[in-house]
Amino acid sequence: MSLSATTAPPSPAAPPSPDVSSRRSRGRLLNRLDVKYSPYLYIAPFFLIFGAFGLYPMVRTAWMSLHDWDMIGDHSFIGFDNYTRLFSDEYFWNALVNTFGIFALSTIPQLLLALFLANLLNRTFLRAKTFFRMAIFMPNVVSVAAVAIVFGMLFQREFGLFNWLLSLVGVDPVDWDGQRWSSWFAISSMVNWRWTGYNTLILLAGMQAIPKDLYEAAAIDGASPWRQFWQITLPMLKPTFIFVVILSTIGGMQLFTEPLLFANGNILGGSQREFQTLAMYMYEMGIVNLNSAGYGAAVAWAIFMIIVLVSLVNFLLVRRSAK
Repeated sequence: MSLSATTAPPSPAAPPSPDVSSRRSRGRLLNRLDVKYSPYLYIAPFFLIFGAFGLYPMVRTAWMSLHDWDMIGDHSFIGFDNYTRLFSDEYFWNALVNTFGIFALSTIPQLLLALFLANLLNRTFLRAKTFFRMAIFMPNVVSVAAVAIVFGMLFQREFGLFNWLLSLVGVDPVDWDGQRWSSWFAISSMVNWRWTGYNTLILLAGMQAIPKDLYEAAAIDGASPWRQFWQITLPMLKPTFIFVVILSTIGGMQLFTEPLLFANGNILGGSQREFQTLAMYMYEMGIVNLNSAGYGAAVAWAIFMIIVLVSLVNFLLVRRSAK
């Protein structure tokens, strides 16, 4: 006699308890919130710092520029009168000319020299590349006060090195800080010495990102190094070069420390304001003269608008020339 074995059907799984379901739903909700909002928490510190030390001062300065603001008294709303005053202020136009003059004498040679040095450091035949790259960046590490002291001694009228060299070829001593063009040259040489290496390393980084296959193919086709530079390096370096131009424009329009130290702390930039820049004039109006803080704020916003305009022009020029 055979026995047939029967198996009992599986019992249904017990439903999860309410506590387990609640924990699971909370976990899924937290996971969605983490994926959706955690990136904003990561970048929030930047926006908080920028809002406190960047955006708020800009808005506050804009508000001050619309007032007759006295730092030690009351202030009254005057609209755009401070900006209208700029057009008839000869000291403002003098500072604007000085700023553009020093900017032209420093930025243009600086970028050309930085481009040449970056291309030289990018060559494969150059030995001790790390040493030269570190050495070319050293002027940027040196304190600007020390740089100003050294260059002030070099450009002294009576015992300066440059006047001594000029005397060897029969040229009379130059009063470097007493004339407009000579003071522009002295300050721009200080700026060039300090910032050329910085821009060189940025351009060098852009050159090293260019694929080497392009140069190898051009060499096989018989292109000379000079032709490779014009046909490969410059077009591929356009984004980096635009960045360097805009960065140099911002620094050149805000030039303050070098001319101030060259003038031995004289905020006027010489006895006749020969090299007073816009930043120095803004400091004179907004800080030194406490009763014209509103006008100083207007000068600050004028500098901001000039920087935006000049940066845009430089961007368009570099973009068109690199095509």
